[in-house]
Amino acid sequence: MEIKYDKVADAIYIKISNMPYAHGKDLDDLRRIDYDVDDNPKGVELLRVSKGINTDDLPNKAEIERALRDKGIKLYA
Repeated sequence: MEIKYDKVADAIYIKISNMPYAHGKDLDDLRRIDYDVDDNPKGVELLRVSKGINTDDLPNKAEIERALRDKGIKLYA
């Protein structure tokens, strides 16, 4: 899992796999999941992360939560 944090954009991209991008799905206006051609999650984009992140419905939730806590990002449900 690779995390790219852009403080200026207040966004994080979490790369789950190296498979090619096929399509994405917005969970809401702050969270998007990218999928590969086999419909497996390949990445997660999170916006306005300084306000905290809702991790409900995210793939690999426990691993993502651990990575976000390591970056000092507040989590909420």
